[in-house]
Amino acid sequence: ISSFQVYIIQVSVGNHHWTVKHRYSDFHDLHEKLVSEKKIDKNLLPPKKIIGKNSKSLVEKRQKELEVYLQTLLVKFPVTAPKVLSHFLHFHLYVS
Repeated sequence: ISSFQVYIIQVSVGNHHWTVKHRYSDFHDLHEKLVSEKKIDKNLLPPKKIIGKNSKSLVEKRQKELEVYLQTLLVKFPVTAPKVLSHFLHFHLYVS
């Protein structure tokens, strides 16, 4: 039986606030696209961990690292986020 962790991300844009949920593999897919399309630093994404990946302390640490990752991406694209990032954060559903 394989279990996986879902990370809950709070997104805020102006007066709009919403939540998105993604697995680490979703972050990895996003990162791969951004590295190839936008030349993002390939080391920006926190590394994948195998041993103890579902321990509470590791999950909390990774949650914080993934939040920093997303914040860093948004700083890199202050005016218009790349389409793949906007879709990942569900901007198309909440911001017109």
